[in-house]
Amino acid sequence: MDVLVIDVGGSNVKMRASAASVTRKFGSDPALTPEALVERVQQMTSDWQFDVISVGYPGLVASQAPEAEPGNLGDGWIGFDFSDAFGKPARLVNDAVMQALGAYDGGRMLFLGLGTGLGSALVTEHVVVPLELGNLPLGSEVTMAECLGRQGLEQNGEAQWRADVHRATTALLHAFAADYVVLGGGNADRVDPLPEHTRRGGNEDAFTGGCRLWEEIVEPHDREAERAWRVVR
Repeated sequence: MDVLVIDVGGSNVKMRASAASVTRKFGSDPALTPEALVERVQQMTSDWQFDVISVGYPGLVASQAPEAEPGNLGDGWIGFDFSDAFGKPARLVNDAVMQALGAYDGGRMLFLGLGTGLGSALVTEHVVVPLELGNLPLGSEVTMAECLGRQGLEQNGEAQWRADVHRATTALLHAFAADYVVLGGGNADRVDPLPEHTRRGGNEDAFTGGCRLWEEIVEPHDREAERAWRVVR
């Protein structure tokens, strides 16, 4: 099936269809509501063919609908039904989950998204577990999101921020018994050198992950057994 992937961000909304070779985008801002998003996406993709939709959402997700309002967009997202609004089957996941799923290449992987805050997810055995590691403390008075996100970078400087990223990445790698960590998000390129057992994600990961949400996995030991990726809440 052909998939339309929508990656909703605080600055831009990016779209790509699995049957198309280009990415289209438009600016987002604190006034963007879900109704406005759907209308604009429909206008900009009217010449694309797709059967189903994947949405990466910058906030908490439960039961295929937003559970919390995003901090950098308009209101009205909680409980919004994207399948009904688009008139096609839609699957909604946290944006870090979608990026993590696209970056996954086997084993037990921890994803950390370095952006405005800290996105996080664990992927293993065709199961994706959304995490909220940004709420954990890193030091006595700050959270991981405050320290590793944009606030920490601007307040503490790049050298200290990079050292904090190394410290947190190493600790989380061992805490989750992960085989490797993928650093994604807009600030991942600032981490150089990378911590051990860590690699950077790519710009295409969100779109790959959005398509994978609709994949069926054929088990190597049983060609008759198929199961989809499962996002655990």
